[in-house]
Amino acid sequence: MKAEGKVSGDWLDHPGTQALMQALEAAGHTALFVGGCVRNALLHEPVGDVDISTDATPDTVSDIAGKAGFKPVPTGIDHGTVTVVVQGKPHEVTTFRRDVETDGRRAVVAFSTRIEEDAQRRDFTMNALYADRHGAVIDPLGGLPDLQARRVRFVGDAETRIREDYLRILRFFRFHAAYGDPDGGIDPEGLAACAGLSEGLEGISKERITAELRKLLTARDPAPSVAAMSRSGVLARILPGADPRALAPLVHLDAAEPPRWLRRLSIIGGDTDHLRLSKAESRDLAALRTTLGTLDTPAALGWRLGKALATDAVLARAAMFETPPPPGWTDEIQRGAQARFPVAAADLMPALQGEALGARLKTLEAQWLASNLTATREALLKEA
Repeated sequence: MKAEGKVSGDWLDHPGTQALMQALEAAGHTALFVGGCVRNALLHEPVGDVDISTDATPDTVSDIAGKAGFKPVPTGIDHGTVTVVVQGKPHEVTTFRRDVETDGRRAVVAFSTRIEEDAQRRDFTMNALYADRHGAVIDPLGGLPDLQARRVRFVGDAETRIREDYLRILRFFRFHAAYGDPDGGIDPEGLAACAGLSEGLEGISKERITAELRKLLTARDPAPSVAAMSRSGVLARILPGADPRALAPLVHLDAAEPPRWLRRLSIIGGDTDHLRLSKAESRDLAALRTTLGTLDTPAALGWRLGKALATDAVLARAAMFETPPPPGWTDEIQRGAQARFPVAAADLMPALQGEALGARLKTLEAQWLASNLTATREALLKEA
């Protein structure tokens, strides 16, 4: 099969990675890098996980790895995957596969010896790229031009790919946010298929939907993808009532900050019943949404929420009102995060007890916050 250029990088040259590839080849098998590592290397993006595709069955991979002194872990045997740890580095090694049966959530697969069959079952053409251990790229489906154009396109028929796993609807928008050409627009065939089949997301677990949404909202600029999700009706399937209009201003404002998905989720709004949030995430999201409707100063937000969440709140509120954050807001948040309310319960006792004591402390706290955390203990107690 014709090679299409080369990839390189520390991930490729890692001694453990090369040792594993050579062990598979020495046993008479094909071993190729596939998916994200090849895609990202070609785009000069950071490479994370290293996935390997092979014609060797999982049992054979485990046998070869064990004899070579590596550590095989059967992490996904039903889907043909063995994680092989070499020199401390994990590699997911998966046998070439073809789908036998799918129900929109999971697939029954059969092992294959043909790279073309393995490529055909992948989601997007940019993910159906392979490379040998020397870095020579193999493109069985002609996906390289799509990657070079930063065009996210389903492999073959878009509706067929989606019916195999409805989560691919969200992956389509997430990949467009991460790798798509913002000036080239979103693939119309893929968008139409996602819109037409969005009801299938109802059968996807909350955990999988949340994981995809988290990745989407931490992209550098998810606003165009989320806007397309909204227009197509997909966003309403997972976040009923959401309105993404303030997301683009927020992305502009938070460009200098690490992307935080809850910050961006708070500005979109919507019902989160279709998501699986941790207790901490639910608490933080509720706090952010509450502060969007307040006039608390950055210092007050720093005191109430802590530095990270107060930063989210100031940026989200500025995006909502399409105004810049107030001058010196980061220093003010830091001041608030380090501040301590100067009045203690003991200062009001024994004159006040029980509910009366608690109510008075709340009143004084509100006065302190209204003073932008400048009122002294003496001034507050004079009011008491």
